[in-house]
Amino acid sequence: MNQRITVQEIIAKKKSGEKITVLTAYDYSGALLIDKAGIDIVLVGDSLANVVLGLDSTLEVGMADMPYEAYQIDVFKAVENAKRFVDEAGCDAIKLEWFDQCLEVAEMVVAQGIPVMGHVGLTPQTAEKLGGFKVQGKDAESAKKIIDNAKALEAKGCFCVVLECVPFALAEIITKELSIPTIGIGAGVYCDGQVLVTNDLLGLFDRYVPKFVKKYADLSEATLKAITQFRDEVKARKFPDVEHSYSMSIDEINRIKEA
Repeated sequence: MNQRITVQEIIAKKKSGEKITVLTAYDYSGALLIDKAGIDIVLVGDSLANVVLGLDSTLEVGMADMPYEAYQIDVFKAVENAKRFVDEAGCDAIKLEWFDQCLEVAEMVVAQGIPVMGHVGLTPQTAEKLGGFKVQGKDAESAKKIIDNAKALEAKGCFCVVLECVPFALAEIITKELSIPTIGIGAGVYCDGQVLVTNDLLGLFDRYVPKFVKKYADLSEATLKAITQFRDEVKARKFPDVEHSYSMSIDEINRIKEA
């Protein structure tokens, strides 16, 4: 298992030019593989609502990735919930999607010594207010708002900012203007790092696949093949075979029968 890297080390990667890698995990086995691969940040994303629980909206999920109800319904509960992530779940930081009172929440959480990752551009928790799941900041006016939001989050003490579904030219501008790292998802190559939903990367979720997703493996097909083979072997009485069964001596068997 790799040693945890610190927020300061994440920030230093921007200065050195080393790209930052981020993937989502929703259980121990997934997180362990991501850690073994040397990924910099493991994000417990509320994307689990979609790719694990099969829900249509991330609004329906509980405590993960600072979900909607953890800080957008009552901003004064944000610090309490952020502390739960650190104290109970052992997280090193929390992530906040942009909303009307985002700066207030970020400032309160940072003041408690909890590192905060901001998130601007397409914000899935409030996507309906942005016209749905589509690219943000394609005109100068909306792009300026995203730039201002990112700068404001930096000013409030965020250690990095996620840029989701924005034109790569806009992401390049923001990345150059911020002293903290930018983490892109559908934001092009100029960001300081990249994040993907692991289930998308592995081909385990295909209900909808955004343009920015690259499928590095098709584990869905491989998993279906294995499950189907299990079904067929059980029905054909091929599994379990001797190799996968426990034995006992014939003498003990006879003793059982005699009893």
